[in-house]
Amino acid sequence: MNMNLDNRMQLLILFTLATSILTIAQGIITTGVVYLMSDFSVSSTQAQWSYSVFLLVVGVMIPLSAFISRRFNARIIFFFSLVTFLFGSVICYFSTSMMMLIVGRIIQAIGNGVMMPYVQILLLRIIPEEKWQTYMGLYGLVIAIAPVVGSFIGGFVITLYGWRTLFLFFTISSLILIGLGLFFVKDNAPTEDYPLDYLSVLLSVIGCGGVMLGFTNIADYGFTHYFVIVPIIVGIIALILFVRRQPGLNSPLINTSILKNRYFSVGTIFSCILFFALNGCTALVPIFIQGIAYNSAIISASVLFPGSLLIIAFNFIGPLLTNRIGIKKVLIIGCILSMIGFASMMFYTQDSSFEFMMITQAIRYMGAGMALMPATTWTLTMVSDKVEDGTAVNNTLRQIFAAIGSSMLVVMVAVLAGGAIEHNSVSVVAFNQVSFILLLLHIVMLVLAIVYIDDKEKIEKLS
Repeated sequence: MNMNLDNRMQLLILFTLATSILTIAQGIITTGVVYLMSDFSVSSTQAQWSYSVFLLVVGVMIPLSAFISRRFNARIIFFFSLVTFLFGSVICYFSTSMMMLIVGRIIQAIGNGVMMPYVQILLLRIIPEEKWQTYMGLYGLVIAIAPVVGSFIGGFVITLYGWRTLFLFFTISSLILIGLGLFFVKDNAPTEDYPLDYLSVLLSVIGCGGVMLGFTNIADYGFTHYFVIVPIIVGIIALILFVRRQPGLNSPLINTSILKNRYFSVGTIFSCILFFALNGCTALVPIFIQGIAYNSAIISASVLFPGSLLIIAFNFIGPLLTNRIGIKKVLIIGCILSMIGFASMMFYTQDSSFEFMMITQAIRYMGAGMALMPATTWTLTMVSDKVEDGTAVNNTLRQIFAAIGSSMLVVMVAVLAGGAIEHNSVSVVAFNQVSFILLLLHIVMLVLAIVYIDDKEKIEKLS
C-alpha cells in the first residue's frame, strides 16, 4: 500500500471500529425476538430468522473475501460495506412486515460479510508478521467486546424504546463512519485485475448456504426432515464441485491448494472444532440451566456473564502469552482449561449450585479465549504469502462449523434424551453424555497441539 505508517494505522483503526459496529448488529436483535413476534404476529421460529439469516449471509459472503481484497482497494470496500449496511438498517427501521425486516437484515449482512474478513486481511498486510499475534489479540479484544456490550445495552434499549431504535442507532453510526471515511480512508493503492469465476461463486453460495441452512434447520425440524436433508446434500455436492473446480482455474476464487499445507490444515481443523464447541455451548448451556435445571433466565445470564468477560480478556491475553511462551504451550493450556470445563459439565445435575456452574463455565470460556486468536493467527502464518486465500478458507470453514455446532449439540441432547429436552433425569444424563463427547473432541485438539503445532521458526528449522 502506498501510504505511510500513520495513514495505515488510521485506516486499520477506522476499519476495526466499523467492523465492531457491524458485528454488534449480528446478534443484538435476539434480545428483541419477543417484540418482533408481537409486532408482526409471527412465531418464534419466524422471528428467529431475523438472526439466522444474518449468519447465513455472512457465511456465504466470506468465500468471496479473497477475490474482493485483490480486486478492490480499501476505500471502495469501506464505502461499499457501510453504504450497504446503512441501506439495510434503514429498511429494517421502516419495516412493516417480518419479510421486509428479513430483507433489511440480508442487506445489512452483505455489508458485514464484506467488511469483517477484509479487516483481518488488511491487518495482516499492514502489520509485520512478528507482530501478528499482538495485533490480532487487540483486534479480537475489540470484536469480542462489541457484541457483549451491545447485547447488554440492547436489552435495555429495546425494553425502553423499542427494537426500531436499534436500527436508528445503526443508521446514525453508519453515517458517522462514512463521514469519517471521507477524511481518513485515503487508500488508492493499485489492485489486481483479478477475474471473477461466476460458476465458482454460484457453487460457493449454494455449498456454504446449503450446509449452514440444513444444519440450522435441525433444531426446528429434526434430522430426517427434507428441510434438513436436501439443503445439506445439495450443499455438500456443491462444495465438492467447488473444490474440484479451483485447481483448474488460472484465477481461482479461493486457492484451495493451501490445504495441502499440513500445518495450515491442522490449524484450521483445530479452529473448526473450537468454534463448533463454543457456538454449540452458547445455545446448549442456557437450555440446560433453564429447561433442564429449571432456573430463571436471570440465573442463566448470571452463570454465563463472568465467562463472557473472561473470553473477552483472554482474546487479548492468549496472543500476548503466545509471544512470551510460544504457541504450543498456549494452545495446550487452552485445551486443558476447556477439558476441565467439559469434564465438570459431565457432573451437572438439576441441583447443581449456581457457584459450581458459574466457575466451571468461566474455566471453559477461559480455555476457548486462550486458544481462539492464537490458533487463528498461527494458522495464517503458515501461509503468510497467501493471507487472502488463507483467511477465506479458514473463516469459511469456521463459520460452517459454528453454524453446525449451534444446532447440532442441542439436537444431540434431545435425541439422547428420547426426543425432547425436559425437566427430568434423562435429559440431565443426555447433557452429561454430550459434554463427554465435547471433552473427547478437545482431547483431539490437545493431541493436534502437541504433535503438529509449534512456533513457525522451529517448524522451518525442521523442514
